[in-house]
Amino acid sequence: MNAVFEHATVLDCTGRDPQRDARVVVEDGRIRRIGANSGPGGPKDARVIDCQGRTLMPGLLDAHVHLALIDLDAAAEAALPPAVLALRIKDVIEATLDAGFTTVRDAGGLDWGFKEAIRLGLIRGPRIFISGAFISQTGGHGDHRARTSRASFPVVPGLSSETILADGADSVRRAAREVLRRGADQVKVMASGGAASPTDELDHVQFSVPELAAAVDVADAVGTYVLAHAYGPGAIQNCVKAGVRSIEHGNFLDETTADQMLAATDVFLVPTVITYELLAAREAGDGWTPDMVRKIRQGLSGAYDSLGLAYEKGLRIGSGSDVLADMQGEKGKEIACQARVMGAMNAIIAATRTNAALMRIEKEVGTVEEGKRADLIVLDRDPLEDPEVFADPHHVRMVMRGGDVVKNLD
Repeated sequence: MNAVFEHATVLDCTGRDPQRDARVVVEDGRIRRIGANSGPGGPKDARVIDCQGRTLMPGLLDAHVHLALIDLDAAAEAALPPAVLALRIKDVIEATLDAGFTTVRDAGGLDWGFKEAIRLGLIRGPRIFISGAFISQTGGHGDHRARTSRASFPVVPGLSSETILADGADSVRRAAREVLRRGADQVKVMASGGAASPTDELDHVQFSVPELAAAVDVADAVGTYVLAHAYGPGAIQNCVKAGVRSIEHGNFLDETTADQMLAATDVFLVPTVITYELLAAREAGDGWTPDMVRKIRQGLSGAYDSLGLAYEKGLRIGSGSDVLADMQGEKGKEIACQARVMGAMNAIIAATRTNAALMRIEKEVGTVEEGKRADLIVLDRDPLEDPEVFADPHHVRMVMRGGDVVKNLD
């Protein structure tokens, strides 16, 4: 559709100050003109949208979602009737769009079929870059089996999250090729221990440099990249040596490691602070064990200091939420968490322009500039004054995706 946004306060997310009383013209799904709210308008058939001074900005991007992780108890999730599981995932996807996220990167678990369903118009949703099955070493962060188990972990193919266990460079190479065959846009590996895994600690180093490099080699061969779950210096340094492009979490980043990331080419850090805030407030139960709670609180203890170090060093910082289960609706809170350290403007840019660069779509989205896709949202509060606005989807009054209005509360 063609549209004209009038009397908008445009926050273009290039780093410039907001442009007040502006007009933005959308034609054929693209931003055609941006200027003062005077003179010629848009096409005769354009829908006129009076923003009444509200903030118009790019649609948000979340670089670390798990749209298919709808239960903290992975076994309980796999035991759900497939129809129930599919419909709950659908609800999460649609709510993510309504919260203002027009593009997301699923960091493991979501099947390619949901992306296809959005393309076909069967469900409403953001553009999704999927990672498919997690790749983990035996006993690593993606290995959910209890110590007493000798069986494989239950999954519902195409619906519940799946891990491919791989040990040795050849096995990792095969696993990376398999997730790409199934439709992954990038490859996700587990390079350190994690809170939700039953047999490791956060600072455990998982996968050797040759193993990680095998995944990178496979991804490079088809023009994509690897993202890695990694907490501590040892794991992050292995990732950097192997050529991993996107470091997820990084809660125990130190100065030496930050310097190595800075020296490397094309490396991003994607903090996920809000998931630790939310999970640390919970006690054990519903598949979430006391050991998992302990590790989550350990992760929170380093999250803000690591983000502060990364910001001070000038690393390329993206934005990810990593929220799970009944916390899926809290994605927007990550921006306020980062704003505590980086300031509101930089936190918003992390969730727009920087995430677009991370996903290699910066020429298409991430800023309000002429020629880019019309992925736009309208807010009823100033996000620079109150970055908490993203926490409540009700404050996202309108969402436009590719020139189509997909949410309108006015």
